[in-house]
Amino acid sequence: MLRPGQIPARRKAAFPPSVDEGTRLLILGSLPGDASIKQGEYYAHRGNAFWALIGDVLGEDLRSQPYAMRLKRLKARQVGLWDVIESADRPGSLDSAIRGAELRDLGAFVTRLPMLEAIAFNGRTAALHGRRQLGERAGLTLIDLPSSSGAFASMSRDAKRTAWMALADFVGE
Repeated sequence: MLRPGQIPARRKAAFPPSVDEGTRLLILGSLPGDASIKQGEYYAHRGNAFWALIGDVLGEDLRSQPYAMRLKRLKARQVGLWDVIESADRPGSLDSAIRGAELRDLGAFVTRLPMLEAIAFNGRTAALHGRRQLGERAGLTLIDLPSSSGAFASMSRDAKRTAWMALADFVGE
């Protein structure tokens, strides 16, 4: 039963993966936020630093490019995107509000990426669910990243950038 003023949760679904057979680095988020769902684009909220952070890793200004070009540039550099949660009930966009999460089958998914060397988790929720599913995998580096979300404001953008630069070893030229 809802309390007065409480908004009912809506079931929200994630996007298909943006990967190909050359993906060496897979970046996993939790579940797209409302702005991303509305626009049909990964990391669409203007307060999310994802495109700036991954652009720094690649040495490219991705923020100024159209979305389709951003995805094309990631694939060209052997970087893929996906989320650990297939769908969940969540009012708003905060990971802390996620309830009833239906998780992806990450174990089966990564076996279809023959060039995969590393998986990076964008934030604590992605790391929690992703690591639980994947465990330790021989030949696969797992990297926990600070969330690119603007809601994770306890860490500066520069500190996030420093942590995200760990991905540079896993991107193609």
